[in-house]
Amino acid sequence: MKSDPKTIFKEYLKGASFKETLGNKGLFEQTKINERFYVGDQWYGAKCGNDRPLVRYNVIKRIGDYKMSQIICAPISLKYSALGVASDAQSKNSVKLKKAELSKNKDISFSGGIGPDEINLIMSVMGDYRVSTANRIGLDSLMATALKKAFISGTGIIYTYWDNGVKTDASGDINCEVLDVENVFFADPYNTNLQTQPYIIIASRVDAAAVIREIGDGGTAAKNIKADNDGKVLVLTKFYKDYSYEGGGRVRCVKVTENCVIRKDFDTRLTRYPLASICWEERGGLAYGQSEVTYLIPNQIAINRMITANVWAAMTMGMPMMVVNGDTVTAEITNDPGQIIKVYGTNEDVAGAVKFITPPDFSSCLGESIKDLITNTLTQSGANEVALGDTRADNAAALTALMDAAVLPLQILRKRYYSFQEEIALIWADFWFTHYGNRNLCIEDENGVWYLPFDAHRYSAVSVIAQADVGQIKAKDSETASVLNQLYEKGILDKKQYVKRLPDNLLPDKEGILSFLKEEEENEGI
Repeated sequence: MKSDPKTIFKEYLKGASFKETLGNKGLFEQTKINERFYVGDQWYGAKCGNDRPLVRYNVIKRIGDYKMSQIICAPISLKYSALGVASDAQSKNSVKLKKAELSKNKDISFSGGIGPDEINLIMSVMGDYRVSTANRIGLDSLMATALKKAFISGTGIIYTYWDNGVKTDASGDINCEVLDVENVFFADPYNTNLQTQPYIIIASRVDAAAVIREIGDGGTAAKNIKADNDGKVLVLTKFYKDYSYEGGGRVRCVKVTENCVIRKDFDTRLTRYPLASICWEERGGLAYGQSEVTYLIPNQIAINRMITANVWAAMTMGMPMMVVNGDTVTAEITNDPGQIIKVYGTNEDVAGAVKFITPPDFSSCLGESIKDLITNTLTQSGANEVALGDTRADNAAALTALMDAAVLPLQILRKRYYSFQEEIALIWADFWFTHYGNRNLCIEDENGVWYLPFDAHRYSAVSVIAQADVGQIKAKDSETASVLNQLYEKGILDKKQYVKRLPDNLLPDKEGILSFLKEEEENEGI
């Protein structure tokens, strides 16, 4: 595959041109509009002047914030496993015992062939190590940002890269950042599987001086660096897969400007592209997603206009326009309450000096129309009054049933979010097996904090699977909880009986609560 600057720049322009064809306004312009409406800048370009209040009732932000909070509120644990290696109850118990021994600095060495017990142990340790890595990187915050960008632009992207600046017992470690979809270009926009893309280009604007330093040729490249007015240079980073390697494709990378090479084509040693994406709504088999904001904007404009008209009508009724006879009233009129107006002339002059113009009647139905439009917009978007907490249920069972029905439409988006998390976990595993070499992994689990000597090369041939384990409430669990709530409220079940029968998905720390109840009973018996 060609990796010279001119070819890559043409590929970048081709990708940008395609994005301009998406929707009525193109991806770039539509994303700017969506961003303004989300933050509340909803009268931009309306040219309504400053002589009246321009009211906003931001339903778009309320819908987005509700849905995003529902997606990220459930705690997710990622479990690694190896393709073709069984992990039964006996194996899990063996892994648990070995981890307990390792945490006590006992030497458990592996030699010869890699057996199932060793692989399952490494997979379990990787799951624990992923949690430590996620905390170091601040993955929760990055995921929230990526989800917000997906809501606004249609696509959220997280890029994992090797950061030599991270201080560990070895040289460097992985890091992550959220990318704007406007700056990421897929070779085949009709291919929804990111890992099978022929190539992916990341565009960024970088300080020209930093680019020259990175090239490191003593300043010779400066003549080919064309900076803009801000001193920035467009840098294109291209990833593509080379399938000439034994055992499958390897990701290669090259970094260029329009006119020169910043970093020559090199082997990243990765088997997966280091980017993961999530689409808010799928857009007809395209790699780029569709934003919900785009189709909420007409409703938002109508709501703002109707509320503004209603407020303006109330103001003109409460403070109608005043007509003043300038021949008899010489003082300045301020329209302040209680103002004394001096009138010169006869009684007739006084009677005709000042009068108010009665504004036309305003429809009393407008208020109801506004309310209906807001309610219908929220409801059709899945953010109804039940979901938003604006309604009350008679009992816990009724509330559970109402909340389950409210969040049910989000299940499809949730599944895309879980797949997003799984893809990031696989990318991290790819880095660990290809870049870590020999180093100690800091593990924090039920045994405390301990270190595991890790030889990445030993497990480089293992095919890793990542599975999201979510504390998800299933419909059957919800029905069970509703029945148990009724039995407990009627006194048929006591606390312990109630807790024992609750589904594990609804009460993860069931054993801890039962132990607390047992201690409570013992203390009461003393």
